[in-house]
Amino acid sequence: MRNPEQFCLVQKADKARTVHIVLPDQDLTGLLGPQAAALLEMAGQPQCGRLYLVPGGEGVAKAVFVIDATRRDAARFGALATGLPAGEWQIASSEPVRMLCPDIEQDATLGFCMGAYRFAVGHDVAFPTRLVLTDDARAVLPLAQATWLGRDLINQPANLLGPEELAEEAAAVVSAQGAVCEIITGEALTMAYPCLSAVGAGSDRPAQVVKAQWRGSKAPLDAPLLSLVGKGVCFDTGGYDIKPASGMLRMKKDMGGAALMLALAHVIMAQDLPIRLELRLGCVENSISGHAMRPGDILTTRAGLTVEVGNTDAEGRLVLSDLLTEACEQQPEWVLDAATLTGAARVALGPDLPALFCNNPEWAQIFLSAGAELGDAMWQLPLWHGYDAWLCRKNAHLGNVTDKPMAGAITAALFLQHFVEPTVKWAHIDTYAWNDSSIPGRPEGGETLALRALVEATLRMINEKAGLS
Repeated sequence: MRNPEQFCLVQKADKARTVHIVLPDQDLTGLLGPQAAALLEMAGQPQCGRLYLVPGGEGVAKAVFVIDATRRDAARFGALATGLPAGEWQIASSEPVRMLCPDIEQDATLGFCMGAYRFAVGHDVAFPTRLVLTDDARAVLPLAQATWLGRDLINQPANLLGPEELAEEAAAVVSAQGAVCEIITGEALTMAYPCLSAVGAGSDRPAQVVKAQWRGSKAPLDAPLLSLVGKGVCFDTGGYDIKPASGMLRMKKDMGGAALMLALAHVIMAQDLPIRLELRLGCVENSISGHAMRPGDILTTRAGLTVEVGNTDAEGRLVLSDLLTEACEQQPEWVLDAATLTGAARVALGPDLPALFCNNPEWAQIFLSAGAELGDAMWQLPLWHGYDAWLCRKNAHLGNVTDKPMAGAITAALFLQHFVEPTVKWAHIDTYAWNDSSIPGRPEGGETLALRALVEATLRMINEKAGLS
């Protein structure tokens, strides 16, 4: 796992230049002296989101970044990583900024790391602009590491990251944090996860399941259990219902749900939160061969329900079904799963908004409010029971798709709900896991959408359970 601290941060720098974080109506004279008037004359009234470079005797002497204090979004500070000249820089914020944005230093550091991210196969990309890491900002390092980890995994080409490589990487990450981890393969996997096994049967690269358990150092033996489940389809051809060539171009990202859950697990463990944690990742490849599942096949799940395969390209829900069943067998307080599950969610919400489905209104509100406050939003779609009948089949309990050309994200979530105990608080995130273009803090490529919101939501869930909210 790459550490941003080694690439774009420094512990101290005697000659670091300063980037001032300011408000749009702030008087800059105290910060810039006589240069303030010159800056205003050249650039006009400072605008939110703009980075202004202030010249000095030997080039750029300092910089000014203007923020909107009415909203919080660490990603906006990615503009510092891409806009500041090479060299070492330090953050400075005025009293008015700190009063309105008490977490400004942590947000700026995290956003800088998000914007400094670069991916390349076989070598590390040197980053010429570095930020001084202060003691106050050090708390965001696990989140920055997790963001890079998730992006690195999603960006890896499928020939370099198959089920085995994904499983091994995940095991290394959680084991480094003290988790007990096992990788399940072969006959043991087929017996424990028959539906997941059927998805991976078409590939020469065998399916793997990562299963990890961890308990915080301050968590009692009966501490609440959070179970994370991720779809790790390392490449999705669509199976016999093969995707067109254009539909396969980004299918290396079909393990984005697993990357997101692993990233979240890393932060939880690095922050030593007082809970018990379980992580399950289904690492498979949906390929085509004489061993691959076919349209019309009827599979038996771990839960004992039978599923008729109406479309082999709806494989993600088959992968998750067995994992969700096993997660609920441990009687967790919360179950959270994430998957690049449906194109229907993208049609409804676009690429930036993961769809949230949840069986508990209060828990759903924790996710939504955390996302809205941090600028890392999700949008809730309903688990509308009226569509559940669409999944019924004559020859099996369920179909993995419906005959209706509508509500695909909802019916996929309803399918998953059949494998979740009604007494367990459950949330499902249907994510795109990708940036189609580069904007501040979010370079084109793999993305851990909603990660910041999920970390904050986890903290709020723990506090609520402890009666601290």
